[in-house]
Amino acid sequence: MTLTDLRYLVALAHERHFGRAAEKCHVSQPTLSVAIKKVEDELGIQLFERSASEVKITETGRRIVQQAEKVLMEASQIQEIAAAGKDPLAGPLRLGVIYTIGPYLLPRLIPRVHQLAPRMPLIIQENYTARLAEALKRGELDVIIISLPFEEPGVVAQPLYDEPFRVLLPAGHPWTAETRIDPEHLADDQLLLLGAGNCFREQVLEVCPSCRNVGGLQRTLEGSSLETIRHMVATGLGVTVLPSSAADELTAQNPLVAVRPFSEPEPARRVALAWRVTYPRSGAIDILRTAIMESGLPGVRPVGRVPAREAA
Repeated sequence: MTLTDLRYLVALAHERHFGRAAEKCHVSQPTLSVAIKKVEDELGIQLFERSASEVKITETGRRIVQQAEKVLMEASQIQEIAAAGKDPLAGPLRLGVIYTIGPYLLPRLIPRVHQLAPRMPLIIQENYTARLAEALKRGELDVIIISLPFEEPGVVAQPLYDEPFRVLLPAGHPWTAETRIDPEHLADDQLLLLGAGNCFREQVLEVCPSCRNVGGLQRTLEGSSLETIRHMVATGLGVTVLPSSAADELTAQNPLVAVRPFSEPEPARRVALAWRVTYPRSGAIDILRTAIMESGLPGVRPVGRVPAREAA
C-alpha cells in the first residue's frame, strides 16, 4: 500500500463518485478503481459499497480513511520541514479565509505579502469556517483566517484584531438623522441577513436578540453574500449590518447608502489566524500576520499580541 493508494482512498471517500475522485487525483477512472480494489484485496475487507448510482463508504472504511488522512498529513510534513529549513518564505502558502473577510482583506493583503515575501505566492480558498477547519486538519490548507470563537484540537489560534459592526441604511432612511444606532432598533425595520449556517448571520442576531423572535424573523430577507445584501440595501429594500471593513468606505463609493455606527458598547467580531500545531513554517505565519496588521482595514482595532494557544 502506497501513499498514492491512500490519496485515492481519501479522494473517493470525499467525492463518493469514481469519476470525480479520479479527476481530483488527475488519473483515469480505471486506474483509480484498480488501486482501490488492490487496497481492499490487500486488507481483506470491503471499504466501499458500489452501486450504479452511488458509492458508500463502510464503517470500517470510514475509520481507515480517517487514519489515511492522518498518514498523508504527517507525510506532507517531511517536505514542509525540509522547505522550511531552506527558506520558510519560499514556496506557496495555502491560505483559507471566510467569505465575510476575504473580499475586503485580500485586495489589501496580497500586495503587502508580495512586498514582504515575494517568493511566497498565496493559494487562496474562500469558504465557511467548518469547511476551512476540515481542510486545515487534512493538510489541504496551511493557515486560515476566521472569526472567533474557534476551537479545534491540534490547532493554534492567534487573535489579530477586533472589527466593529456598522449599520448600512438606504440614503434618506429616517435613521440617517441619528449619529449612532441602538442595536434593538434593527427589529423595527426589514433586516437583510446572510443565509443560515453563516457565522456572521449568527453574530448579527446576537447583536439584536429581538430579531430572533418569530415576528422579527418574518421581517428579514436573506442574501447569498454581503455584497448582494449591500446592493439590496441601496435599492431601499431594508437595512443590514456589515463589518467595518465592508462598510466604512461605502458612502464615498455609493451615494445610495449611508453608514452609521452602533451605540456604545459597539458590537464587534474578533478575527484570528489558525494553523496546525505541527506546521513548520513559523516564519511564513509571522509574515502573514504582519501583512494583515499592516493592510489598513478600516475601523479595526489590533489585539495586543497574546501567546498563541492550542484550541481546546
